[in-house]
Amino acid sequence: MLIVFSGLPGTGKTTLAKGLAATLGAVYVRIDTIEQALRDSADFAGDVGRTGYLIAYELAASNLGLGGTVVVDCVNAVMESRRAWSAISSRSGAPLVNIQVICSDTTEHRRRVETRQVDIPGLTPPDWQSVMNHDYEPWDTDPFTVDTALNSPAQALAAIAEHISVFESNGI
Repeated sequence: MLIVFSGLPGTGKTTLAKGLAATLGAVYVRIDTIEQALRDSADFAGDVGRTGYLIAYELAASNLGLGGTVVVDCVNAVMESRRAWSAISSRSGAPLVNIQVICSDTTEHRRRVETRQVDIPGLTPPDWQSVMNHDYEPWDTDPFTVDTALNSPAQALAAIAEHISVFESNGI
């Protein structure tokens, strides 16, 4: 199963994706980690563009090919990346579960962005203005959405686990 967490920075994606990966014993693929490793190399000192996503697609496909479950932590803001995850799912024969994480409370979302503790050495987190200016295209299908302004991490993870359980029981 390929489980892709999407949403703007500061919504709680990483907390939820890490928690779910640990619970499921899944492979955890985080775009921020890949992109920072690229920036740290001499070849990609500046803008890494979509390279981090291209690497993540193949890491996910490799692990799905081994029969594993993969949890991806990414912004996934554009249709191009959403279609690519769908193609990886189809190519590997693994079901795709899209989970969008939002924080409907703007004050809380801003607080999270501005007080975020960086857990990737060298990563400069986005500031509030860059989060607000981030392009985030509408979805062409409705992803399962959790609002972390209304749910604690434990509640959100329980809802996600329930969604995955229903998803699996329906044979999707």
